[in-house]
Amino acid sequence: MSAASVERPHGDRPQIAEANRLMERNPGYRVEIIRGNLIVSPPPDGPHAVALTDLMLPFIAAGLHGSDTRVVQGLGLWLPTGTEDYAIPDLSLVDADFRDHSVENNCYDPVCFRLVLEVTSNNYRNDLRGKVKAYASAKIPVYVIVDRRHQRLHVLTDPAGDDYENHRPYSPGEVVTLPAVIGAEVTLDVDAILKAGRPEAN
Repeated sequence: MSAASVERPHGDRPQIAEANRLMERNPGYRVEIIRGNLIVSPPPDGPHAVALTDLMLPFIAAGLHGSDTRVVQGLGLWLPTGTEDYAIPDLSLVDADFRDHSVENNCYDPVCFRLVLEVTSNNYRNDLRGKVKAYASAKIPVYVIVDRRHQRLHVLTDPAGDDYENHRPYSPGEVVTLPAVIGAEVTLDVDAILKAGRPEAN
């Protein structure tokens, strides 16, 4: 993989300490540090969870949850964008030996990540902007965003600097075949995914 290797951090970690306090006080919330900013996300709604489960199935059917790679939810990704930066993607495809790449705070070196995927919630701007820069900087080969607000599925590939060279949005009715770099052919039905994740009416 071409992901950026991250040096093991050391010393005081005031932001991580605060992030961990926030998680302890708010069970079910996701706390991340992206470019030095604490990002706190409430628990996702039911359709988010359904879409995420439905998204796992084609990866598993393609044999990507086996001896070479694993499909995992909520695995911490250590970022090279700051001394305490980390993200927790909704779904990741990682090398099977990811445990050998532990960095800190239950997070792993980006070198073992082949793909990250986010299903948007109320903080969709973070997934569509801040995390694009963060994941590109970490040289994650493929970033998939299920944009429930705008009813699009985005596939970003070829990280360069703090952006991706290729960014293709897909609409309902289209079928997406993910890049071969992930290790197998995975096809996603955009309409089915967006329907599964359609937010509940308030």
